[in-house]
Amino acid sequence: MLESDVALMNTAPGASRSGEDELVTAAQLQTLLQEHGWTGRFDRDERELDEVRQVRGELRRVWALDRDAMVDAVNAVLDTTEIAPHLVRHDGKDWHLHASPSDAPLAARLRLETAFALVDVIRADETDRLRECGAEDCDGVLLDLSRNRSKRFCSQRCANRTNMTAYRRRQAGDTDDRPDDDAA
Repeated sequence: MLESDVALMNTAPGASRSGEDELVTAAQLQTLLQEHGWTGRFDRDERELDEVRQVRGELRRVWALDRDAMVDAVNAVLDTTEIAPHLVRHDGKDWHLHASPSDAPLAARLRLETAFALVDVIRADETDRLRECGAEDCDGVLLDLSRNRSKRFCSQRCANRTNMTAYRRRQAGDTDDRPDDDAA
């Protein structure tokens, strides 16, 4: 679940590969949902798209919170949303929990399913695995599932760009420290 949240949040300008908003059409939303196995009601209209973009921003703000503040945000969603948890099995996935009815609006399901996933993260005291990208010029997020908790970038592209920038800074520093051949 949280992987699909990361994908959704990383469609925003400043976080996306293109640097543009990658969630501007209902077709883009449908593609994202299909890639991440979302089922249930999809209205495929502008209202739904606007609501999902709003949820994208809400999720981004929650992602950056510390554990105690995240509890407050999760509880706020759980207090204001129709909760109807039930076990389902679909699309080759074994039994798993859906927190809301499949006919609920997509934005409501996104909020609630994410809140349920974050409950587990908070209870396991693993909120430090929810990170913002370490690249200075990226607003992306990542879910660090590495054993040694060392993932710093939302994509290999950001890692490569950051490493190249650091390399160029080091090279520029090295050349500045060298004596001028003409000065001798």
